[in-house]
Amino acid sequence: MKVVLLAGGFGTRISEESHLKPKPMIEIGEKPILWHIMKIFSEYGFYEFVICLGYKQYVVKEFFADYFLHTSDVTFDLANNKMEVHNNYSEPWKVTLVDTGYNTMTGGRIKRIKDYIGDEPFLLTYGDGVADINIIDLVNFHKAHGKIGTLTAVNIGQRFGVLDIDAQDNISAFREKSMFLDGSFINGGYMVMNPEIFDYIEGDETVFEKEPLERLAKDGQLVAFRHTGFWKCMDTQREKMQLEELWQSGKAPWKIWDK
Repeated sequence: MKVVLLAGGFGTRISEESHLKPKPMIEIGEKPILWHIMKIFSEYGFYEFVICLGYKQYVVKEFFADYFLHTSDVTFDLANNKMEVHNNYSEPWKVTLVDTGYNTMTGGRIKRIKDYIGDEPFLLTYGDGVADINIIDLVNFHKAHGKIGTLTAVNIGQRFGVLDIDAQDNISAFREKSMFLDGSFINGGYMVMNPEIFDYIEGDETVFEKEPLERLAKDGQLVAFRHTGFWKCMDTQREKMQLEELWQSGKAPWKIWDK
């Protein structure tokens, strides 16, 4: 099963750094948060990634093109135009980087990578959120319910739209957050989608979180995988510093690898 990562937005709420690089390339512990997210999936055996790029896409492409420079010691023999990599460790990843357009909305980005997915379910998440989520449990939950889409629901007071979820984990509606609904579940990303989702997306102007997910909910084709553990979205500089502090403390909950 492939993993699709949305990494093409402008990241305007964290403009202190996103004016230089895409938000998914902002670093936590000297590694892009995108790398942290990929490590989470990789720990559960998902090694094939399709990354939807847009704003400053070349930064992401250069990171993977020069991956050894970021992760290993190197010797440059300038006289002979050679480079030797020391302590080489390669992630078992296959990464496809796709230019999905500069101004394309989230739904349009997903639609544009259809040919890279084929007729099979795929994992999908945003390039700015980390969690200690069990991806295998998420995939098994999706398969057991037999719906087109599954998204991870987290119960955290946030500014995002909230979900109406019934006792059978069906999502019946999306609605805007209000001061009375802080305890409601919100969309935390970490989704599984069947290929039928492409039929719910019109084109580049489609915002995935609006009509496609709303229609899925209305059609009874969207269920919620409830995650009660750690989840954090890096949407502001303050949230970036909170994640950095957790990483530097050695107690980052999303660091499920090397345990």
